[in-house]
Amino acid sequence: MRRYPIPRPADDPRFTFGLALDVARVLAEHGYPPMTEPYDGCGPDLLALQDALFRLIYVPTDTPEVPS
Repeated sequence: MRRYPIPRPADDPRFTFGLALDVARVLAEHGYPPMTEPYDGCGPDLLALQDALFRLIYVPTDTPEVPS
């Protein structure tokens, strides 16, 4: 049974921009292009990563239950 996505709380202090930066650092450690230093497109790349994490972690608000 899948563990993700989880129900979205009203406020989740664990979901921060720092989470996206940590994941970006792990990706770079595994050989993917780094996102943590300034470059053209850095902001949109980090926002896209944060959005992807959000979609992975939380059930969409219009979904009645967690898929199995």
